[in-house]
Amino acid sequence: MAKKRSPLSRQRVLEGAVSLADRVGVEALTIRKLATELEVKPMTIYHHVPNKDAILDGMVAAVFAEIHLPAPGSPWKSALRQRCASARRVLARHPWATPLMESRRKPGPATLRHHDTVLGFLRSGGFSLELAAHAYALLDAFVYGFALQEASLPATSGEDLSELAAEIATDVSLEDYPYLLEFTTEHVTRPDYDFAREFDFGLELILSALERALEASQA
Repeated sequence: MAKKRSPLSRQRVLEGAVSLADRVGVEALTIRKLATELEVKPMTIYHHVPNKDAILDGMVAAVFAEIHLPAPGSPWKSALRQRCASARRVLARHPWATPLMESRRKPGPATLRHHDTVLGFLRSGGFSLELAAHAYALLDAFVYGFALQEASLPATSGEDLSELAAEIATDVSLEDYPYLLEFTTEHVTRPDYDFAREFDFGLELILSALERALEASQA
């Protein structure tokens, strides 16, 4: 017996769009392909979302909703550490989303709630409006930038990275680049190396710098 599909709804359209974009990328996402994914006729989709822009708005909101936010009132430093780490994990699941996260002209409730909560951590932690603006911009630049870099790297750890280094070595005389040779052979290709750990180091560096800036502003 064929499995009965749930009735088409806005939620099901958006879930299907996110799933499809995860596999083929957002540039390849079309209403026709989405209809095939959902096993419906293309025009049926428009009964639930008016156009592709509305679908993209909903997809971005769905990604924001996946990011874990600690309870309002949590200490700002630990709260932002958790939020940023969660954002990186979510963006790794949905690499198409990173360039779109701040691009939507009609952000939905999930997106607005996310931004309001993050600003709440900063303001309740003692950050002035100006310093909160600096902090939020810096943290997002780091998170989104790292997510883009991580998604674009051909390898980030283990045998894949070692094979990549060996491949590069056959095309380039690393002896002409002594510091790159040292970095590659003595650090990057170690069995325990994982590029993902660079995120934790960078995030702690930023949070510590923001803590110092906050203390200086209150002196």
